[in-house]
Amino acid sequence: MATRKQTADFILAQVGHPGRFSVKSMFGEFALYADGKPVAFICDDQLFVKILPESASLEDQCERAPAYPGSKDYYLVPEEMITSDRKLPELLLRVAEALPMPKVKKPRRKA
Repeated sequence: MATRKQTADFILAQVGHPGRFSVKSMFGEFALYADGKPVAFICDDQLFVKILPESASLEDQCERAPAYPGSKDYYLVPEEMITSDRKLPELLLRVAEALPMPKVKKPRRKA
């Protein structure tokens, strides 16, 4: 099931910090970026946060689940946590600090 754009927009509005968070569409789902780094996925209208030491505080509050068939596990963040946990944006920013910048893809040369 593809994620609705409204869900991605809702999650983006909940994390706030305009300019620091963004979403990008990918294969009918979305990636959530913090400071230009992918920190979570929005799949099947649900938020999946990368499992890293910086996100370990979610361990007791979220179940682990794959974001899509064949993926590794992520923290599946319940909707009530998205709407009420004011610490979630800071957690996502800490995850971003721990990640390297994505590699810039070189443009393809014409044959």
